[in-house]
Amino acid sequence: MTALNQYVRLESGGLWRPEPDAQRRDVVVSFGDATLVISDQAGRPLAHWSLPAVIRQNPSEQPAIYSPDEEGSEALEIADETMIDAIEQVRKSLDKDRPHPGKLRHRITAGAVAVAILLAIFWLPGALTRQTLAVVPLPKRMEIGAAILGHMQKQTGPTCREARGALAADRLAQRLFGAETKTRIVVVPRLAQGAVALPGRVIVLDQNILKGADDPAVAAGYVLAAHADRNRTDPLETVLRTAGLGVTFRLLTSGEIPSTVLMATAYAHVMAPWPEQDATLLRPAFATANVPMAPYAALVGIAPGDTAPSDFPLILSDTDWISLQNICSE
Repeated sequence: MTALNQYVRLESGGLWRPEPDAQRRDVVVSFGDATLVISDQAGRPLAHWSLPAVIRQNPSEQPAIYSPDEEGSEALEIADETMIDAIEQVRKSLDKDRPHPGKLRHRITAGAVAVAILLAIFWLPGALTRQTLAVVPLPKRMEIGAAILGHMQKQTGPTCREARGALAADRLAQRLFGAETKTRIVVVPRLAQGAVALPGRVIVLDQNILKGADDPAVAAGYVLAAHADRNRTDPLETVLRTAGLGVTFRLLTSGEIPSTVLMATAYAHVMAPWPEQDATLLRPAFATANVPMAPYAALVGIAPGDTAPSDFPLILSDTDWISLQNICSE
């Protein structure tokens, strides 16, 4: 992350278009924690783009045009050559740090040979799965989770990205899991099971939960329940145990999972109903986050076992809650 540290105070102007038909507006561009921060002239953040995911739409042309994904529905135009060079250097640095199949293979070749021998003699599939889960790093998990989310969007609709709503989602994650959390909350137009945790610390939330709730504690409850489920069972473990030993061994030795497996996982998440909840297992999660369980419990039909909601600190301001509820608005 040396390259990012070098440019942490660098700022430049830019022209930002939040959606294809929107008018471009003058913005200030700066670097965040592995993100590109787009702010208005008063310094208020409008969007945060993940630097590893940023795509340059016109390589070698000036001014540079960037987007946060391959769709290119959102765009940022930058003419400042210093900032362009900085973005390219940081992206290269982050890409270098991100595990590539060849690099991952070299790092674990010796271990993979030993694993293959042990597997042939006496290892059980569960042991191989545990070994694989232990060596797969967070960036690779994020890559797997992003791929699953991409396939899910064919049924759920595209992820909702209204700027103020996205900031409110970030604030909700920070309120529930701490200011330094790496957990991201992503909202989609429809998801039958309400919320689900994906590999890479991503929690996908159904927009209808936000629209149908009067209290942000309900949305927080769904997020906490998905997070608690993730803590009990690693989402990547679910993928591997369903896919089988061959896929597990392939991930261990090459760092890759077949796209057909990721598509099947995405389909399973989309079609799955909201799982039955165990209040005993959920209460510690709500207590740790200092969130009332009663609003969520009343909705899903479990005993809350907590005190009155007034005993708990604010989850989101009214402004942030309204912004989050409208995150899917055009």
